[in-house]
Amino acid sequence: MINHLINELVNYGLKNGLIDLADEVYVTNSLLELFGLNDYVASEEDVEPRKLHLILEDMIAYAIANGVMKDDTIAQRDLFDTKVMGVLTPAPSTVRRKFAEKYENSPKHATQFYYQFSQITNYIRVDRIEKDEKWTTETDFGTMDITINLSKPEKDPRDIIKAGMTKKSGYPACLLCRENEGYAGHIMHPARQNHRIIPLTLCEEDYYLQYSPYVYYNEHCIIFNYNHIPMVINKATFGKLLDFVRQFPHYTLGSNADLPIVGGSILSHDHFQGGGYVFAMAKATYESEVVLDGYPNVHAGIVKWPMSVIRLQGREINELVDAANHILEKWRGYSDPEAYIFSETDGVPHNTITPIARKRGDLYELDLVLRNNITTEECPMGLYHPHAQYHHIKKENIGLIEVMGLAVLPARLKKEMSDLERAILSGEDLRQNEAMASHADWAEEWIPKYDITSENIHSIVQKEIGIVFTKVLEDAGVYKRTPDGIAAFNRFIDDL
Repeated sequence: MINHLINELVNYGLKNGLIDLADEVYVTNSLLELFGLNDYVASEEDVEPRKLHLILEDMIAYAIANGVMKDDTIAQRDLFDTKVMGVLTPAPSTVRRKFAEKYENSPKHATQFYYQFSQITNYIRVDRIEKDEKWTTETDFGTMDITINLSKPEKDPRDIIKAGMTKKSGYPACLLCRENEGYAGHIMHPARQNHRIIPLTLCEEDYYLQYSPYVYYNEHCIIFNYNHIPMVINKATFGKLLDFVRQFPHYTLGSNADLPIVGGSILSHDHFQGGGYVFAMAKATYESEVVLDGYPNVHAGIVKWPMSVIRLQGREINELVDAANHILEKWRGYSDPEAYIFSETDGVPHNTITPIARKRGDLYELDLVLRNNITTEECPMGLYHPHAQYHHIKKENIGLIEVMGLAVLPARLKKEMSDLERAILSGEDLRQNEAMASHADWAEEWIPKYDITSENIHSIVQKEIGIVFTKVLEDAGVYKRTPDGIAAFNRFIDDL
């Protein structure tokens, strides 16, 4: 059995260009060593490989049955099959050379090659990504993207116990560090033997390109600093974002904010996120014009979006950077007690910006999303954060991806929504169990609006979740789309 599986995996590597014929014997022997084998009988005929995850699942089954793997947990499975794929994954220098060759022809060809490579090495686990539930919802602000993230496996209790007993390591310093490339991993850190990163230079600073293993959208890439240094939004940030889209004009690139609550999950390592997807935010139009004195070549305006966004357009990167920095500096120090906006309280800063860069024809474009992370007694998780009435759908922080118009919702919602649909159809009391009870107030608001049937209930629930996402974005906006909110936004614009 194992001989057949090794042969099948080697053929997979040959077919997908991970190895060539000169590597066949070497890779076969490396796999034999990994499985603790001394003998091998090659197949007399070429084996047509199955989908990669099926081959790896059978290899894991063999490893468990024969003592090659000690524990059958999700974490141990991932550590083992990544080690297997590491045998087939070319050296970093080879991957970087191919990327550079492709780039000479076309930046798009280079990223297409690298994205496909990240999938065929199983760094991006395509079989898991396909489990994510995705749909769109039409709103007043365009077509919003919604995804229930099912690709991150839940932790096995045995892994949690083992992790608690494992001594913490400072290497790599975080999940983004360049030292992850080829790292074997352990119970508290994912294996990365099949991980390869591409060096970039942004404004004369060293960065790397990689793809997110969870690809929430097409070609979801991460650009991270060579050094493990904290995230910061400053003038240099705008320059780097625009320099990236200069080099990769088919991609968008943005940054999470640099403060807790309104920032991302990894504030300890300077990084950006982008990719080859056109978000609803990019399709949103100017709602009003903004005149920036001193920047005659920069077209500015407020964007029709649930959050508070100033868009800049221009042909020269330096001019956009200067204009963006001017707005950032003004916003950092801006307070408007009437609108409950305070630049700081007790010396703690609150104002920052979530920036997004893209190329639109011959124009460079920067969207500057105004953020504020102040908390109140009524809103301890943040005043400009999803409000409590929506926590049953979205409780987590609104980061870059959500800002651009894609909701990443927790896996629990899949079952909860299925149970909710069943309960509505059968006329059950929605408050009969805790999971559904949290959705009861929300559901009772919209149920009367529809003639609900078994055929349309699922699409109705999806639509209403999309509406909640829009409301959540409005909660995160520092200026509300009300007469008072618009007036307050204009006061800041006038201060520019």
